[in-house]
Amino acid sequence: MPFQIGVSHSHAPAALARLRRAKALSPSGFQVILPDWFPPSLPEVIDFLMLMASEAAPIPLIVYNPPHAKRRLTPAEWGIVASAVPGLVGMKVPGGDDAWYQAMQTVMTDLSVFVPGHLLASGLARGARGAYSNVACLNPRGAQRWYDLCVADPAAGAAFGLRIAAFWAEYVAPLITRHGLSNMAADKAAAVAGGWLPGLSPHLRWPYRSATLEIIVPIASAARALLPELFAVGPTPRAKS
Repeated sequence: MPFQIGVSHSHAPAALARLRRAKALSPSGFQVILPDWFPPSLPEVIDFLMLMASEAAPIPLIVYNPPHAKRRLTPAEWGIVASAVPGLVGMKVPGGDDAWYQAMQTVMTDLSVFVPGHLLASGLARGARGAYSNVACLNPRGAQRWYDLCVADPAAGAAFGLRIAAFWAEYVAPLITRHGLSNMAADKAAAVAGGWLPGLSPHLRWPYRSATLEIIVPIASAARALLPELFAVGPTPRAKS
């Protein structure tokens, strides 16, 4: 099974050391973030990725550039970076509106774009290759089943995507917007709500705060009532090529 190893660290030398230690495991790719102690300039971004790619070769890099990153690359900057760093093959980004996707069309010929899980269907329809999926936090098999549906029947996948997006907006996003928790707290709360890993705790490492079980229980009930397809029992159907 192809797999990635995350070697991300806000301190660039620590990220490089992680990559060197993990290379012997021969992953299919390394996920990195841009140096985050202080926003790097574009030349510094390229210098960082060039060295990381050189150390990783022949294993490729995927850049995670989330909304909270100190430096978020624009479509034009992604084009420059893609041309400068041959070992870079993909990115995980928040996505954007139609104008953003239009600006990314040239970049998408060189790099695979991955979007948030609850935006999978709309992202695939506009050129993304997949998702680093928060929906998989809720149920990994169900998220794979939805991806296969999007490939086999885009209209049905998009219709289910609207229901997933509505659920996320009503039940999961408030963990961040109302309760003031972090994105990773919301992801872990979704995983506990999904119930697919017995014994999983919602707790995060200090100093980050976690969702309480009292908050998670209604999320779990709503997910099963509103998105039963994610929790279907049985083998995951694969899309036909």
